[in-house]
Amino acid sequence: MRHLGTQTLTTPRLVLRPQAASDAIAMYETWANDPLVTRFLRWEPHKDWLETAQLLAAWEGLYRSPDYYQWGICLKDSGRLIGSISVGEGEDQSPDAWQAPGLDFSHGVWEPGYCIGRAFWGQGYTTEALEAVRDFWFRQVGGAWLACCHAVENPASGRVMQKAGWRYDHDTVYHKFDGTPVPCRAYYQTNPYQQ
Repeated sequence: MRHLGTQTLTTPRLVLRPQAASDAIAMYETWANDPLVTRFLRWEPHKDWLETAQLLAAWEGLYRSPDYYQWGICLKDSGRLIGSISVGEGEDQSPDAWQAPGLDFSHGVWEPGYCIGRAFWGQGYTTEALEAVRDFWFRQVGGAWLACCHAVENPASGRVMQKAGWRYDHDTVYHKFDGTPVPCRAYYQTNPYQQ
């Protein structure tokens, strides 16, 4: 595996790019303040755009690390920021929980996470972004596999994973940053280029 950091990725309809503090108002207004978008995420809705700006400023510092992956999802035709997607080491993922044979845990358990503004739900953007991140991870980073999890109460997120090629493995529990447990379903996908 060769970490490359957050590279700009393009798809037929999207550009995935690093985010900056200048994205704070767009992020806050499009999804970070929306309790329906954030209800299954680890963090609570932001109270104001300054909270969003502080988060983005912290992300800007992390972009220097080659193992930090955090993209803004933008519409290619307008440049409008509509969501975010990341790949990070799964904090709640124990290797013992996985049932799929032959998974390599030597580099940890890495998994995408994503959210998109409610106005853009149901249009295939999240699946398109997830497929782009998956292809980048497998083709360029060379990861052996990726996990992915969704809250049991959020089956729409599971459908995004399934459309992008993930397979169900087991039920688990995630924890929000405040410690609240969230029953989840865990999926995996192996690198087809390393067969």
